[in-house]
Amino acid sequence: MTETNDLKARVARVVAEEVAPLLAMDGAAIEVIDVDGGIVQVRLNGACSGCPGSVYAVLTGIEEELRKRVPGVKYLEAVP
Repeated sequence: MTETNDLKARVARVVAEEVAPLLAMDGAAIEVIDVDGGIVQVRLNGACSGCPGSVYAVLTGIEEELRKRVPGVKYLEAVP
């Protein structure tokens, strides 16, 4: 497994096990699109996807959590 694939797998595991269930309680969902060079691309769906303030707040919290739990994550980026 390459380093990028390993990083993507670790990010996907944290998102699926810890982040997604919390977002689901508010009617939102998150999908990991790609991880490349420490940049994590995600897509938000549901309740959070339409409000720029919510998107920023959610992404900031998720980014902070990922950086703590997954060494190698540099930042989080939302994609449409």
